[in-house]
Amino acid sequence: MITLTTQPVASLLDRLLAEATLLRPETSPMFAGMTERGEQLMRSKSGHVELYTQLKDFPLPVSRETGVLLYMLARSFEVRTVVEFGTSFGISTLFLAAALRDNGGGRLITTEFEPSKIARARGNLAAGGLLDLVEIREGDALRTLSTDLPETIDLALLDGAKPLYGDILALLESRLRAGAFIMADNADDSPDYLAYVRSPSNGYLSVPFGDDVELSMRIG
Repeated sequence: MITLTTQPVASLLDRLLAEATLLRPETSPMFAGMTERGEQLMRSKSGHVELYTQLKDFPLPVSRETGVLLYMLARSFEVRTVVEFGTSFGISTLFLAAALRDNGGGRLITTEFEPSKIARARGNLAAGGLLDLVEIREGDALRTLSTDLPETIDLALLDGAKPLYGDILALLESRLRAGAFIMADNADDSPDYLAYVRSPSNGYLSVPFGDDVELSMRIG
């Protein structure tokens, strides 16, 4: 059985991704005329809190293609430990937890600072029968991911505030095993992070992928 393509996960993801297509920030009157301000907040290491608080009712998911790629990587490399930065409604978490289930189990740590999103994610994971594989940490990821990490991390997904990608990677780096994958969504909004992982001298091989995704592998 493949958890990703059977019930209840398959129909749950279909519904959540369809809802996410309709519920995009740019469709909300709240964001009319604030494009420039939003871009400023997106680039700020402090302003992102204001931005993502305003986005608390939006799922902000990875694409289906990115989610399936995450599942395939996790399955192919028999991933057992995953860290995710940015839970939101738990859509990407479902893809990752489905892979852990089909690998025979594992541990997925995900972190989110918005309590209402944590409640939604927890409900979605429970509906998918995958909550037992996931530990959701509430709060600032620079704090929640600073302690109690697995001895080795097989895969990491960065899909939270883009200016923090480099800081989050620094927290995880010593635990990333050789061959571990790091996927960064909307990575073009984090130029410092891209410069770091694209330099082989820092111990990574990295390549841009579809949908503004950067896929990196730890080699050193």
